[in-house]
Amino acid sequence: MALPDTIHLEVVTPDRQVFSGDVDAVVVPARQGYMGILPGHAPLLAELGIGEISIRAGDGTDYMFCSWGFLEVLPGRVVLLAQTAEMASDIDVKRAEEAKVRAEKMLASTDPGTDFRGAELALMQAISRLNAAHRLVRKPRP
Repeated sequence: MALPDTIHLEVVTPDRQVFSGDVDAVVVPARQGYMGILPGHAPLLAELGIGEISIRAGDGTDYMFCSWGFLEVLPGRVVLLAQTAEMASDIDVKRAEEAKVRAEKMLASTDPGTDFRGAELALMQAISRLNAAHRLVRKPRP
């Protein structure tokens, strides 16, 4: 039995379907680290963490940001049920930079009532959003 050439990827949040299409490979931020998935991958369930998703299809690679949720992998299909997911092209860079500054200020606080874990997670999200947005490669015009 031959392995398929592509795998169908669906990325869904509670609000909407962010991505649906056939891809050659996908790399996702699982809770225990990044995981690469190719067509024919063994079935598994995993918890998503915070980070970037890279989606390779043909000669191109698209990037997304996601945080929290679950991942289901079947030989011909990958489903990401994420709390938050955005295509890199949809990320508001200014808003992400502002969130990063806010989180950094919270982490620098000397107030014992500061939610340092929440600030750390907010900083991770902001940095991951910015990283995904900056991965967009603009091809120069000939």
